[in-house]
Amino acid sequence: MPSCSPSRSPWRRPLLAAGLLLALIGTASAQDSTRSDWLRNPAMGNYKAYAEFKMGHYTEARHVWETLTEVGNGDALFNLGVLAEDGLGEPRDLRKAETLYTAAARAGNFKAQYRLGLLYSTGETLSRDSARARLYLGMAAQAGDTDARARLAALDQPDLALSPYQQAESLSAAGRHTEAAALYARLADQGDRSAQTRLAWMHEAGRGVPRDLAEAARRFRLAADAGEAEAQYALAVMHRTGVGQDKDLPASLHWLKKAAAQGYPAALAALQSGSAAGLY
Repeated sequence: MPSCSPSRSPWRRPLLAAGLLLALIGTASAQDSTRSDWLRNPAMGNYKAYAEFKMGHYTEARHVWETLTEVGNGDALFNLGVLAEDGLGEPRDLRKAETLYTAAARAGNFKAQYRLGLLYSTGETLSRDSARARLYLGMAAQAGDTDARARLAALDQPDLALSPYQQAESLSAAGRHTEAAALYARLADQGDRSAQTRLAWMHEAGRGVPRDLAEAARRFRLAADAGEAEAQYALAVMHRTGVGQDKDLPASLHWLKKAAAQGYPAALAALQSGSAAGLY
């Protein structure tokens, strides 16, 4: 770890950053840009960090995101929260994650807004706080997040049973990742493209399942073929970087345009950056 028309929440989406500009000009190495480059163009910095995350280089990714917090970048704050919550490259620290998610939410990041709403509503890893849950879920819902709307409805109607997908989200929020992955897998096998995408991210991060970029790519492709914009964007990044997929610039652009056509924010930003740079 998007407000155009987000459908299901981005889970923790490590690293759907604002654009692919760096890859478009030919490199994903964190050593090829300077700190001033990242601050001048956060989209570039976020992409670099995302590429490092995909390769399991969490320290390098953190360095870029920490730099971008100097300009209050919401994506960077959210992704630092992901690293802290999951203990990726650092000790797991839920209070640190809460602080980072809160800062990202206040910066307008709807991924963080949904994440906080989910954590406060389930009360598993953070203390249950219905008022805060409503606040943050309401912010995400206003940005167009349908999962946030569903969670708000569940808060208003406590007798309303959660859907299997919502149950999987709750398991993930409680840190029960193996159980969440199993439920996502069952839903994916039934054709739920959002669950397929969630499971792909879990394979990419090694959360509840073995870290397996090939399996992540396979599942992203299934979800992308089914029309899931988030998966289409993730597949575009993989084809740009050659991480998990063969490097294939035409294929990357194909999936990027597919995601942008659905109004996916990161894909739109990538296309706009590429166009401004004369790359498209």
